[in-house]
Amino acid sequence: MTLKITVMSTKGGVGKTTQTANLGGILADLGQRVLLVDVDVQPTLSSYFELEQQAEHGLSALITGPQLEDVISHTTIKNLDVIISDDPEGALQNWILHTPDGRVRLKHLLSKFDSEYDFVLIDTQGAVGPLQDAAVLAADMLLSPIPPEILSAREFTRGTLGMLERLQPMTYMGAPVGPLYGLIYRMDRTIDAQRIARELRRESAPSKGQIRILDTVIPSTVAYREAATSRTPVHRWEQRRSGPSASARETMLALVRELFPHLNDVELP
Repeated sequence: MTLKITVMSTKGGVGKTTQTANLGGILADLGQRVLLVDVDVQPTLSSYFELEQQAEHGLSALITGPQLEDVISHTTIKNLDVIISDDPEGALQNWILHTPDGRVRLKHLLSKFDSEYDFVLIDTQGAVGPLQDAAVLAADMLLSPIPPEILSAREFTRGTLGMLERLQPMTYMGAPVGPLYGLIYRMDRTIDAQRIARELRRESAPSKGQIRILDTVIPSTVAYREAATSRTPVHRWEQRRSGPSASARETMLALVRELFPHLNDVELP
């Protein structure tokens, strides 16, 4: 069964693209067949990793065609492919808005690739709109990076959770909203950050599993920025680390095992 995960937030600059790329990279190195889908008008994920072969088409042809042939580009990382964003003017927003099945179309189209991939990871833009709605409704689960600072925490509570509540009626169109996992991202060692992380966990408790703040925390270390600059999955970039924070390899493995328990026995080479 292919698991589809959308990395989303209604706030920009929280680390969605970096987290999507790093999660895809470690899953691929664990032997999983992974498809990245860039659903952001700013195509950062599309160029995050070096491409070995770029397809003639991308997201626009997939959604509006639908063009299932020649939409998948291949990265230089084994098992890791990508559907690039090719909509710099944002025309897909309008197209989805004015097409009867627009918001559920991506869900049904991505199911065509189920026999080819174990995971589909979808990166989104940091603004509410029809394209982000389509990405959320295409997923089996949602992952939301949350920097532990007050504005990001408020936007998670107000914007992100509000958007999910708005989309709940889409269940009756065969597109139920999946469970949401909050990931504390760029965690530093300040008292304020620790307090906000505690409050986020406390506030998510009444949702009874529909919203859960993960135990795994992504620390605020330079390795994640350096790996992005080098176009390398962070678990490869920082395999060991001295000091109080876990290495990127250890952190990303912990995240995979918390999100996907069926991979607990799979080891990195």
